[in-house]
Amino acid sequence: MQSSGKGKLYIVGTGPGNTSYLTKRAIEAVKESDYVIGNDFYLNLIEEHLKGKEVIWSSMGKEVERARKCIEIAKEHVISMVSGGDPGVYGMAGIVLEVLEHDGTDIDFEVIPGVTAATAAASRVGSPLSGDFITISLSDLLTPLEIIEKRLNLATQIGIPVVLYNPKSRGRPDNLAIALSIALRFKSPETPVAVIKNACRDGEQIRYYTLKELYDNDNFVDMHSVVIIGGEESRFMQVGKRKGIITPRGYERKYIY
Repeated sequence: MQSSGKGKLYIVGTGPGNTSYLTKRAIEAVKESDYVIGNDFYLNLIEEHLKGKEVIWSSMGKEVERARKCIEIAKEHVISMVSGGDPGVYGMAGIVLEVLEHDGTDIDFEVIPGVTAATAAASRVGSPLSGDFITISLSDLLTPLEIIEKRLNLATQIGIPVVLYNPKSRGRPDNLAIALSIALRFKSPETPVAVIKNACRDGEQIRYYTLKELYDNDNFVDMHSVVIIGGEESRFMQVGKRKGIITPRGYERKYIY
């Protein structure tokens, strides 16, 4: 099916939520759009850019419905589907493009990247992700828990940092404990860990733990948190009064500084 050619679909990453972390391209896309659609939480964070737009508010768990709606509108109008972080990293880009492909309509679209939670959180605690790292979501809404556990078993054995998305919620209060217990099989109990809540937006809080300390008490962690578990070379750092985590990339083995 051919569209009228009048519409366009932007799939926009809004980053952490603080509008100062929006990319210039993301702002341009929203400005160009007649319609903006997204989850209530992420729309509220960029409300200042929504003036004069037809805004379609949606809620968690309605991703497929949201994808269908934005595709239908994009056949005739310019619309931005907003997604927190980067839309291609645990975001809306995948489902929107799957539905679009299935729909068979030839619509002009553009995926606009954003600052994802892993890099936003890492920036607040130093440089824990200086080299290779792995991200794993602990949400079992779409991925069975046994698959998540398999991935954790493999990821925590190879000595690089692991970033946990969606670590804990009221609906899955025990998934983080499961993940940490797996990590403790292969990592030192003294491995540095950072928990960053609401990274780069209002209400940001940061706490540091050893792996064993967080396993013993993970009450601070919630669904707005990112958990960064260090690798075999990661260590706590201290710059003045600021604490953090750094994972040396290997410069110290090659250079004198």
